[in-house]
Amino acid sequence: MILSTMEQVPGKKIKKYLGLVRGNTIRARHLGRDILAFLRGIVGGEIRDYTKMMAESREQALDRMVEEAEGLGANAVIAIRFTTSMVMSSAAEIMVFGTAVVLEEPHDG
Repeated sequence: MILSTMEQVPGKKIKKYLGLVRGNTIRARHLGRDILAFLRGIVGGEIRDYTKMMAESREQALDRMVEEAEGLGANAVIAIRFTTSMVMSSAAEIMVFGTAVVLEEPHDG
């Protein structure tokens, strides 16, 4: 599966547009992490637990989007974008979306 933030894939022609695909996940913060984050906020620096949690969330959302695209018969997703929103005071949603397409194979001409 080719994933691209561009609207085209260099060197490939789009054979068919299959439509919007998306994946998301909602993660809640952890009280223990919040306490450590508060302390880190006082002294400054990266909050590694949150960095790791957000990276895992992005990967999970991407996996779900790819699964949806594969279900449509796509071999690529173009124009990929990420968005995030607060669902409640202690939880955030990560969503990724793009356009599922079928790219021509080299033998398709």
